[in-house]
Amino acid sequence: MNNHITQRLAALRGMMRQQELAAFIIPSSDPHMSEYVAAHWQAREYFSGFTGSAGTLVVTLTEAGLWTDSRYFLQAARQLEGTGIELYKDGLPETTDIPAFLATRLPEGSAVGYEPSVFSAQSIDELAKQLQAENRRLQFVCHPYRTAWPDRPALPREKAYIYKVEYAGQSSREKLDILRQRMQQQGCDALLLTALDEIAWTLNIRGKDIPCNPVVISYLLVGKEEAVLFIAPDKTDEEMLAYLNEIGVTTQSYEAFFDYLDKATYPHILLDKAQTNSQADQILARHCTPVYAPSPVKMLKAVRNEVEMDGLRQAMLRDGVALVKFLKWLEEAVPQGGQTEISVTRQLHAFRAAQPLYMGESFDTIAGYGAHGAIVHYEATPETDSPLEAKGFLLLDSGAQYLDGTTDITRTIALGPLTEEEREDYTLILKGHIALALAVFPEGTRGAQLDVLARMPIWQHRMNFLHGTGHGVGHFLNVHEGPQSIRMNENPVALQAGMLTSNEPGVYKTGSHGIRTENLMLTVPAGEGMFGRYLRFETVTLCPIDTTPLIHHLLTAQEAAWLNTYHRTVYVELSPYLDATEKAWLWTKCKPIL
Repeated sequence: MNNHITQRLAALRGMMRQQELAAFIIPSSDPHMSEYVAAHWQAREYFSGFTGSAGTLVVTLTEAGLWTDSRYFLQAARQLEGTGIELYKDGLPETTDIPAFLATRLPEGSAVGYEPSVFSAQSIDELAKQLQAENRRLQFVCHPYRTAWPDRPALPREKAYIYKVEYAGQSSREKLDILRQRMQQQGCDALLLTALDEIAWTLNIRGKDIPCNPVVISYLLVGKEEAVLFIAPDKTDEEMLAYLNEIGVTTQSYEAFFDYLDKATYPHILLDKAQTNSQADQILARHCTPVYAPSPVKMLKAVRNEVEMDGLRQAMLRDGVALVKFLKWLEEAVPQGGQTEISVTRQLHAFRAAQPLYMGESFDTIAGYGAHGAIVHYEATPETDSPLEAKGFLLLDSGAQYLDGTTDITRTIALGPLTEEEREDYTLILKGHIALALAVFPEGTRGAQLDVLARMPIWQHRMNFLHGTGHGVGHFLNVHEGPQSIRMNENPVALQAGMLTSNEPGVYKTGSHGIRTENLMLTVPAGEGMFGRYLRFETVTLCPIDTTPLIHHLLTAQEAAWLNTYHRTVYVELSPYLDATEKAWLWTKCKPIL
């Protein structure tokens, strides 16, 4: 048994008994509905031992279950061993959902506890209705871990800093003016922003509060004339306070947020129910009229301005230079022996860190060799670190934060001989990647309408992947941002010119191998056509795609032409920044096929 986890669950159940709770639910989020959270809010990880970014832990007095998606099935199964926590695989038809689980485990009339600040108002409304239908009820607990988590990490206290307009392309004053116009169009007196990337974008500030995500722990309340930023006082210096004052923003302490809302006098407040935490929503509903609508920042932030697009292309250029240097090094280092998943991760970091404007990684690098490549969000540890051999695949998913852009790229690299199955899978994934990259579509098209392009080559072989094909990427912000996406699930948001989205089909075979090829694509105009304007994708990632695994006859002439054109662009753009040996190496990787 995993004694640490069983002891922590016992302490949690002690709190539950004191509160007369039959169950307690712990999500992965923080009060800002973040995907990646500071250590202070990693309660689900603390009580389960599962380290993935997505999942929900449900604890009753006698058992516990963890729900997570396909990216983490293998990882969660391994990390939950010996904890007594059962894994429930979200998204599979045979998996029981949380309300049904609770209905079959708890007596009628039972109370299910939750911490209101870490659940969205929307999710709590939905869960309350589902439980009420089964004659169970929700009960909030504002400070559930005072005794159950005695060594809980403190809130981050890193200094915030100003993000220059030369990188942002638009001043915070301009952004606030636009938001006030949107707010008033909705008949509202104030706008509440709680998502950290939206606050950072709006105010042109950045921080170091969450690893890999340059955001600042804060809330922002925008009124018709004034705005209040709720932020820990020691996170601001004189320069930051002077800047905020210049753009008409005053500050209150972060801890004062809920009390301030309780005294707020705005008759109508615009807020996003999917992003605002339930505690804030419940407070406002007592004396204000919340107006629920998607945050206006989402779309404004997702559509890049010209300065951002230029910066992004420059960031991709520097990132590509670092990747070429790394891939050349990797090809030479693996046959000599002594390299592991962790050692190559460190080496990649070193090449990127040498680039101008580098600010850190955009997420923890995934370096999965052989069977580890089938673990979608694998992260090597000293216990799992696998030596690299001159055979099989290395799946390498990585990204960087530069002041002028965020990158995210996956390459599956042949380290030596491959099986015919590995080569076929690799070729099919590249076919899907190219099909999406070549898409031309009318304005108004949604990502779900394009997703089939990337999946069809493997669907025809009765294979699939359960993660999305594409996600939005922030601008020196979070590597995963919306509102756009490319996935099987319906998303009403249409793709627009200026949006940056990933293209990352994959296939994962447990115990054997994983393959994913990922570039970032900028949506750009494709001209006028029948019934209106059309859009297409510009692939902005610059890095060679390994051609050694390809089964050439499986590629069409159009697919081969796309690959040759892409590699010609990669060589032309990157070669001026490489020395003679690196340039020669890159040419061999970018030579035309077929």
